[in-house]
Amino acid sequence: MSHNYTQRPLLVYHYERYQVDQNIGSYIRSVSTSYTTGGLERLLSGGETAARRGAVLALGRLADYRSNSALGRALVDKDRGVRNLAETAIQHLWMRIGTPTQQRHLVAIGEQIDDKDFERAAQIATALVEDAPWVAQAWYYRGKSFLQLGQFEAASRDCHQALEVNAYHFLAASTMGQTYLKLNDSISALDSFRRALRLNPNMEEVRAQVIHLQRTLRDKS
Repeated sequence: MSHNYTQRPLLVYHYERYQVDQNIGSYIRSVSTSYTTGGLERLLSGGETAARRGAVLALGRLADYRSNSALGRALVDKDRGVRNLAETAIQHLWMRIGTPTQQRHLVAIGEQIDDKDFERAAQIATALVEDAPWVAQAWYYRGKSFLQLGQFEAASRDCHQALEVNAYHFLAASTMGQTYLKLNDSISALDSFRRALRLNPNMEEVRAQVIHLQRTLRDKS
């Protein structure tokens, strides 16, 4: 007599234990001893729901920017839990690019934006995009700062550049939509917000903007 058993990935057991004890440190240590980043990406692309959730959670802590595409695809996973975890995880990855000094500059820009010192944030971001134009987060941060400073065309250009560098940067797409609204270009704003939603369907505020703009443009036609 033969029996066919489906062996569950070890990651699932780690993840189920994490759901009980909520000890993220223990979870990451357990996963890092059992899996490579590549192994986690493979589970994320084709594993059961619990495995995909566990993989995206671990990648957010263990991976670097090279996993951007894998997490970008996870943003549109059929499981909402995976999508939610991917939204957080990929933003961590966006800060893990470049040299340690460049990463510290990214953190500094984010702190200036949080403090609403948009002039200083734009200054630091300008130095960073000149030093490392392949860092999409720097372009996004400068675009976000320019938006707050009322420099809408410059903000739009920077968000566009962020998306050229990182096609999964849903925040850049959303901010670009906001800049087009400021420029009274509703059609381009709608296109940008739709792009943001295609990248990250969890953005409910952006979805509301899309519905509002569609209704407004329909009423004008």
